[in-house]
Amino acid sequence: MKLYIKNMVCSRCKTTVKTELDKLGIQYNSVELGEVTTKKKLTSVQHHLLYLALEQSGFELINNEKNYLIEKLKRAIFDLGIYSDEELKTSYPDFISLRVNDSFISLNTLFSEIEGITIEKYIIKQKVELVKELLGHNNLNITEIAVKMHYSNVAHLSTEFKSITGLTPLHFRQLRHISYKNHSIN
Repeated sequence: MKLYIKNMVCSRCKTTVKTELDKLGIQYNSVELGEVTTKKKLTSVQHHLLYLALEQSGFELINNEKNYLIEKLKRAIFDLGIYSDEELKTSYPDFISLRVNDSFISLNTLFSEIEGITIEKYIIKQKVELVKELLGHNNLNITEIAVKMHYSNVAHLSTEFKSITGLTPLHFRQLRHISYKNHSIN
C-alpha cells in the first residue's frame, strides 16, 4: 500500500518516518521523500496511530492525489538548489516539469488553486527565507548573498526581498542585530 506524507524534505525526515513505522510495528518495503510503501494495507487503527505519530513529528498523511502532487512539486522546488553554489543548467519551469513529470502550466494552475500562490511567487518566498537566514546568521555582505542566491544583481535581490518582507535587506539585517543585542543584554 502506498502512503503519501507531507513535509518530508530530507534524509533525516526519512529516518524519523521509519522510526515511527517501526514503533507502530508497520512493515514497509520502502520509505522515500513523501512516499511510504507498506507491505500490507493498514487497518483503520494503524492509519490513525500513524497519522498522530507523524503529526507529532511535523508530518502529515496526505489523503488525495492533488495534495500529493503539490508535495512532489514542493520537493522539486527544494531540489532546485536555490541556495546551492551550483548554477541550474535549465530553467525553473523545465526542471520542475521534468522532476514532477507534468506540464508546468497545469502544475502552476493546480498549485495556485491549492496554495493560493503561483509557483514563481512560492520560489521567491523560499529564496527570501533563505536570504533572511543568511542576513541574520552569516558574515556575507549583500552582494555576496546575491551571488550565492543566484540573483542577477543586488537590486534584484532587494526588490524581491522588499516585496515579501516590506524591508530592504540592509534594514532587515540592522533590525536583526538590534534585536539580537537586546536579547543578549537581558
